[in-house]
Amino acid sequence: MALFTVGKKKQDDRAQIPPSALKITFREIFKSKAATIAFCTIVVILLLTFGGSLFLDSSKVTEMHILESYAGWGQNGHLLGTDDGGRDILNLLIMGGRNSIMIGLLVTLFCELVGLIVGLVAGYYGGTTDSIIMRIVDFVQILPQMPILIVLVTVLPNYNAMTLVLLISMFGWTGEARYYRSFILSQRERDYVLASKTSGSSNTKIMFQEILPNIASMIIIDVVLSVSGNIGIETGLSFIGYGLPTNIPSLGTLIGFASDPVNIIDRPWLWLPATVLLLVICLSINYVGQALQKAGDARQREN
Repeated sequence: MALFTVGKKKQDDRAQIPPSALKITFREIFKSKAATIAFCTIVVILLLTFGGSLFLDSSKVTEMHILESYAGWGQNGHLLGTDDGGRDILNLLIMGGRNSIMIGLLVTLFCELVGLIVGLVAGYYGGTTDSIIMRIVDFVQILPQMPILIVLVTVLPNYNAMTLVLLISMFGWTGEARYYRSFILSQRERDYVLASKTSGSSNTKIMFQEILPNIASMIIIDVVLSVSGNIGIETGLSFIGYGLPTNIPSLGTLIGFASDPVNIIDRPWLWLPATVLLLVICLSINYVGQALQKAGDARQREN
C-alpha cells in the first residue's frame, strides 16, 4: 500500500511539472497546418541556401561567361538560366539567399539587443531618464533613413557586408526601443515588481530576471517579424544599387533585373526565382512568428 502511495505521488508530481519551452513551441507550430508548412519551408530554404553555399566557390559564382549570357530555363546545363554576364542564376540564388538572410539575422540581433536594453532602462526608471532617452530616440527616428544610408554607402571606404549591417542597425534600434519601452511601462507597477523591490532585489535583477521573462512572447514575435523586415530592407537597398557590393550576390540584385521592361517580358528567369524566394521567406517567417507568440503565451499560462 505504501509503495502504491509513493508511486502515485511521483506520477502526480510529474503531471504538475510544466512542459519545457521547446516542447510547447513545437506543439504550437505543429498545431497549425499553415505554421507547420511555413516551418518546414524555412528549414528547406536554410538547408538549400546555407548548405548549398558550402559546395559553391563564391569567386566562381560571380565569374562572368559572356558567351553564355541570357541562357533560358535549362539551356546549356543551367537549370534556371543565366544573367547578362553568363552567371548561373541558381548559384546566384543560393548565394544571394544566404547573404540576404544572414544580413537580416545580424541586423535583427544588433537592433534587438540595443533596443531591448534602451527600452528596458527607459521604461523601468521613467522620469528624467526616460525623457532624455526618448528624445534621443525621437531625433534618430526623424532622420531620413534611406537618403542617409545611400550617402554613407557611397562615401564610406572599404565598404562591405558588415558595414551595411551596422548602417542599417544604426537606425533600426529606435523602433525596438520604443516598442519594448511601452511594455516595460505597463510591467513596472505590477505586484511582482513591487514585491521584488520590497524584498530588496536590485534593479538589474528585477529588470532581467523578473520583467524580461514576462514579456518573452512579445520579444519572440518582434524578433521573428524583424528578421523578415530587415531582409526586405537589405533587398530594397540592393535593388536600387546601394546594398551589398556588386561582387556579393543578393536577392535584391537579382530582383533588380525586373527594372528593365525587356527582362520582365522576355527574360523572367532573371528576376522571378528571387522574387518568389523572397515572398516565400517573408510569409513563412510571419506564420512561424505567430505560432511562436502563441507558444510564449501558452508557456506563461502553464507556469
